[in-house]
Amino acid sequence: MANWNPTTYARFEAERRRPVEDLIARLPPNAYRRIVDLGCGAGQSTTALATRFPEAEVVGIDNSEAMLASARQRSPRLRFAFGDLATWSNGGADLVFSNAALHWAPNHIAVMARLAAELPAGGVLAAQFPDNLAEPSHVLMRLIAARPEFAGAAPGDAAGRETIGRFADYVTALSPHCAHIDVWRTTYSHRLADAQAIVDWVEGAGLRPYLEPLSAPQRQAYLALYLEGVAQAYPRQPWGGVLLEFPRLFVVAARQG
Repeated sequence: MANWNPTTYARFEAERRRPVEDLIARLPPNAYRRIVDLGCGAGQSTTALATRFPEAEVVGIDNSEAMLASARQRSPRLRFAFGDLATWSNGGADLVFSNAALHWAPNHIAVMARLAAELPAGGVLAAQFPDNLAEPSHVLMRLIAARPEFAGAAPGDAAGRETIGRFADYVTALSPHCAHIDVWRTTYSHRLADAQAIVDWVEGAGLRPYLEPLSAPQRQAYLALYLEGVAQAYPRQPWGGVLLEFPRLFVVAARQG
């Protein structure tokens, strides 16, 4: 997983908060005692969980020291710890929550099955994934990275993140461990000012693995080509801005109590 920049990532905090709130709204109404926010990033989702469940102990886990520093600054009363979401093992949490993070773990569906198996009776696993690799914003990343001038520098694949599975993939993997499984997809329509705003959005997350291996001149050239492509793929609308359609997949699974 790339070293995310908290400042860049936070530019669209209100838009990124919506799927967090939607995932929390679908959680079973349990009396959660210990909550782990796995891949907590800058702590936005951790703070939302602590607000929703004030009686619970809430801990944020992430493998980016920069993000953890930002999270501690945001919510100094909460606890944040360094950890690898791919290998983290549950030590008693009855809610394992992960917002836009688990898809960076190799074989993430198997990781989810392991996390579900580690839940206590009545425990819940809740996760949300950007499901946008087929969207123009991400197709363009791969097409530009494959150009000869970027050969050997930028990755030509999904830059470390896995393709999101089908509904049946998650249900099949989680069914041996969970009595209740809810899987759904939501496409968010974000009204943004212009094509540059879309570039700014993805530069805080999905675009970073493509930019980090590049030299400064290569990075400038890549971004110029990417902005040109985004402007064509997301034309200005009659109301003056552009529309970024952003599909996300959600999973809530609960062990039998």
